[in-house]
Amino acid sequence: MAVKKYKPVTPGTRGMTGHTFEEITKSKPERSLLVPLRKSGGRNSYGRVTVRHRGGGHRRFIRIVDFKRDKRDIPAKVAAIEYDPNRTARLALLNYADGEKRYIIAPTDLKVGDMVMAGAGAEIRSGNSLPIANIPVGTLIHNIEIKEGRGGQMVRSAGGSAQLLAKEGDFAQVRMPSGEVRLIHQVCYATIGQVGNLDHGNVKLGKAGRSRHKGVRPTVRGSAMSPRDHPHGGGEGRQPIGLPGPKSPWGKPTLGYKTRRNKKTDQYIVRRRSKKNR
Repeated sequence: MAVKKYKPVTPGTRGMTGHTFEEITKSKPERSLLVPLRKSGGRNSYGRVTVRHRGGGHRRFIRIVDFKRDKRDIPAKVAAIEYDPNRTARLALLNYADGEKRYIIAPTDLKVGDMVMAGAGAEIRSGNSLPIANIPVGTLIHNIEIKEGRGGQMVRSAGGSAQLLAKEGDFAQVRMPSGEVRLIHQVCYATIGQVGNLDHGNVKLGKAGRSRHKGVRPTVRGSAMSPRDHPHGGGEGRQPIGLPGPKSPWGKPTLGYKTRRNKKTDQYIVRRRSKKNR
């Protein structure tokens, strides 16, 4: 999982880096676990752009990933480590003892030939999935459920890991990658270990074309627009935004403006990720 540098033979390759893909053991995905990806280009059912800067990109297939890990107490062998264009982490292809195949997010220490299992009696080993009640305090975990049976929803991106800090009553305290400490019910499942592909954040795209391959379209600065198109626009030459704080194209405050609306789950947050509350 190292980062390779390109020879600067063109302006685009100067400073460009990429993945070596040395951990990938299989180039073609499992066809039985593929679903076509229908792209919308950021447009809703009326054809209007609701998410800007999306469109184009390379053709992809969705890999069906087992976030629930609901095949309990059945051992599975890691058949391959594969690349997934839809996420930053790598995928591990599992061959279960009963013949079924499934994808899971590949932790750092998982290799081809390893055995993994999900269930309350599974060992504390990278790739195994257990209820939080059965995981020792201090263990690094990922793919964490918020509600029992819903499947892992938190800590699924490359290099991510949460730490189990304490257990009290029906809940456990888990420190998220953001620094937030959160209460999670102990019946919820989590996977042991840290998500692989640790060097994902060190890759430099180097040129605009690599962003377009990902389906990301160009972003225009608000200060380069007219005042009709953006609150930061207007003026002769380069001008400051002329506001107490920056705003979105629709006049909503940005950079520090709180957008969290789900007040019901505030009771499960022990410590916020913001520096003021640490």
